[in-house]
Amino acid sequence: MSNSGKKERIHFGTLEKEAVAHAKRKREEEEEHDAMSTTVVDNLLDISEGAVSARPGAHIDLDQIDEVMGDDEELMLTDDALATRRRAMAEFDRKRIARTIAIPTNDAHVKDALRQNEQPICLFGEDAGDRRDRLRYILSKIAIERRDAGSEQQEIEDEDMKSDDEDEVQEVFYTEGSEALLQARQNIAKQSLARAEQRIERQREDCKVDLASVRRLRQNLVAQLTNYTIVGSQVGDDRPLSRIAFAPNSRQVLAGSWSGAIKLWDIPGCKMARLFRGHTDRVGGLSFNPRAGQSKGCVDFASGASDNEIFLWSLEKDTPVGNLKGHQSRVVHVDHHPSGDYLGSASYDGSWRLWDIATEQELLLQEGHSRE
Repeated sequence: MSNSGKKERIHFGTLEKEAVAHAKRKREEEEEHDAMSTTVVDNLLDISEGAVSARPGAHIDLDQIDEVMGDDEELMLTDDALATRRRAMAEFDRKRIARTIAIPTNDAHVKDALRQNEQPICLFGEDAGDRRDRLRYILSKIAIERRDAGSEQQEIEDEDMKSDDEDEVQEVFYTEGSEALLQARQNIAKQSLARAEQRIERQREDCKVDLASVRRLRQNLVAQLTNYTIVGSQVGDDRPLSRIAFAPNSRQVLAGSWSGAIKLWDIPGCKMARLFRGHTDRVGGLSFNPRAGQSKGCVDFASGASDNEIFLWSLEKDTPVGNLKGHQSRVVHVDHHPSGDYLGSASYDGSWRLWDIATEQELLLQEGHSRE
């Protein structure tokens, strides 16, 4: 009889578990093979360098190696071994970087990350853990490629900068100063030497004071500071205050605000003595002349503001008695020389300038700051 009338049976099932187990076994075998290869390469490198390795399993006789292979073969083996070691070190570096990479635990997020890196979201026999390992491997390779590309770009830029520096001709040049600047420097030097002499003499006297007296003075100072309290308070302006400066006699204080107004206040009554108007933007610098109040009509203080202006003031007038022009951006600080004859100013234009107050002349302009 013929069996052509019989129907064939179709069996349904899955090989997923067997496939996953087979993939894991293959991966473990490959890792074990790589570890054994690295150990052998390290042993051969130690022999090629003329030293016996102290690692376990590195027992190879140098005499036997010399008898088996010639110089050319040994050199060839050394080059191959070095190349293998470089590959092994690169793999160790990749694994070190891979350990620092944070991988999502959600399998859906892992698949999204693989898709973003143009990688298949699933391979045959791959479970969620294998997928995370594959994503970690891919991200570590990308990180190494980016690092190497950045290093090459940096080397190119360094070479370009080096060549540019070599092409540039180093030249030392001097700018001749004015006669007024020479005279100002001489006056400043004389006054500085006199003040230095006084300071050294004072320090010599201080050295004669015993340590117990110094400690007692410090304790008294600390006790006085702990007893400090607010003796007065006043609203300085409608807008925030940007700068204050105490007069040399400590009986008055100047306050500048964002509105450009400058007010003189009495201490300790906190009563406004005068309002000075001139600046149109926030005040950035205030400085009392060390000789302020000694004579009428003299320049008692200076101010700088965001309107690029430096004004000279007298306590007897509410309008400026002088104007120092030159800065191209807002003035953020002004300060007098201890002699009271010169004024220094700093601006957001990257320069600082030295001025003669009596003549309102710019004595020195120095640039160099590259940022505000």
